[in-house]
Amino acid sequence: MASPPLTVGLGLKPEHIAEARAASAPGLWFEVHAENYMVEGGPRLQALLTVRELHPVALHGVAMSLAGITPPDGLHLARLSALVRRIEPTLVSEHLAWSGQAGIHLPDLLPFPRTHAALARITAHVAQVQDALGCAIAIENPSHYLPLDGHDYDEIEFLAELVRRSGCRLLLDVNNVFVSARNLGFDARQWLERFFARGLAGHVAEIHLAGHSADPALGEGLLVDSHDAPVAPEVWALYRQVLACTGTRPTLIERDAHLPAFGVLMEERRQAHGMAATADAPDRAVETCP
Repeated sequence: MASPPLTVGLGLKPEHIAEARAASAPGLWFEVHAENYMVEGGPRLQALLTVRELHPVALHGVAMSLAGITPPDGLHLARLSALVRRIEPTLVSEHLAWSGQAGIHLPDLLPFPRTHAALARITAHVAQVQDALGCAIAIENPSHYLPLDGHDYDEIEFLAELVRRSGCRLLLDVNNVFVSARNLGFDARQWLERFFARGLAGHVAEIHLAGHSADPALGEGLLVDSHDAPVAPEVWALYRQVLACTGTRPTLIERDAHLPAFGVLMEERRQAHGMAATADAPDRAVETCP
């Protein structure tokens, strides 16, 4: 029998391994940060493998630094490739950001000017990763916290051109769109309308939903993509708008801090599943990895 299509998944945390293994729900899947499992053995990797026996798993990278000046680190890429072969993930994704330079690694996803040179560089880096893994990866739109000068492309045109040149897929983070819109002063619904008018619906391989918080010092004047709260009502509304254009797509609810009980996350997941499962069929199939 064919497996049911993936609908909504959860970020898998070590505290929830046993409950994740026992969970049963239509379209359920899990996602982990790849860097936490790029090892040859040990209890953490073994725990992930026990979940993978029962549920689809996706790998989400946070340290490839694809927008950086230097190409992806060879050792990092080799370890990721080994993990992909071992886990056989349903999807591999990374961020459109940089986090390292000249051997120095920063614990953040940093912005960059969307220049012609940046597009050429990132296209080459994405191609290097895809060649090593043997599959297309999905690139996530980032959160923005302040305006940057020196852009040759707006964000949507940059994403479209990156897809065209590299053959990558897209991970559409709806919370990032909302946070960026509030911080930079644009309309999130109009951003999504332009995104889909550009013909990018068929390239969306995954959707992310998450909670955000106000900056402790600046309050609501600066929202932070903190992943420490339930999905906000405004983000749920944007998700409905996205589903109207994409149809059902694998959707992840991210929670990385103030972690509630597994059952609380499953309740939020059920809300998203109800929305995703009743969306129209996607306009074309989503390719998987590997």
